[in-house]
Amino acid sequence: MQVIHTIPELREALAVHRQRGFVPTMGNLHDGHLALVKQARELVGPTGAVVASIFVNRLQFAPHEDFDTYPRTLERDCGLLEAAGCDVVFAPGEKELYPEPQSYKVLPPTELADILEGHFRPGFFTGVCTVVHKLFNIVQPTLAVFGKKDYQQLMVLRRMTAQMALPIAIHGGETRRSDEPGNEGLALSSRNGYLSAAEKAEALRLSATLKALIARWQAGERELAALEADAMQALRDAGWAPDYLTLRRQHDLGPAVDGQPLVALGAARLGRTRLIDNLEVVG
Repeated sequence: MQVIHTIPELREALAVHRQRGFVPTMGNLHDGHLALVKQARELVGPTGAVVASIFVNRLQFAPHEDFDTYPRTLERDCGLLEAAGCDVVFAPGEKELYPEPQSYKVLPPTELADILEGHFRPGFFTGVCTVVHKLFNIVQPTLAVFGKKDYQQLMVLRRMTAQMALPIAIHGGETRRSDEPGNEGLALSSRNGYLSAAEKAEALRLSATLKALIARWQAGERELAALEADAMQALRDAGWAPDYLTLRRQHDLGPAVDGQPLVALGAARLGRTRLIDNLEVVG
């Protein structure tokens, strides 16, 4: 496996590969990231190249968020990626990817990017789309794999790729959950590392509350605002600070409608750590 830090070196290394699978990450990897790499490996086959990028993107962090303290674990990450079947790690420095202030940016549509995560993290999806579009231009992959845990992000990037007519197939990877005793079912996240042992056990309440929201909808309750308010209050009563818990249509994240595939999404702060999760509604 090659570890490359500059754009010219990366382009030279990839020149011989027509099939390229790409997994963008910010590092501090867990089994969820590695599952995306393995999925890309299967999709491009034995003759294709799998590229993973590791870059903590300043553009998607608000001033009060954890850009400076976000864990940088490049050596560890590279070992995990090699074992997962990655061929090339692209780990640029900030000056390599942004040699001058990034004044040209990709602005996603407000109806998708300014709701839910975008409402509580203004500018987040502009930062995501800008860096991913730039990485797409650098890597020129034939396919890219993103995790469904960041459900809204996956939708935003799919739409960007389609509207920009980029010749890249976007694949979603299923959310990976912990099988660690006591934490079974916790959605894997790099930010789980901020949680204490007690907080990790409590973090399961987020997915449990989403399941309860789904169960009430499936039982025939249709006052969506009341269902969501009850879910939010349940988390507050347990000491959380929720941003949203909601039931939306899968295809556009509009409010839930009978007879359409749905997804329950939630974001809430437990102590000092903000967690997100989602559950697709089956049937």
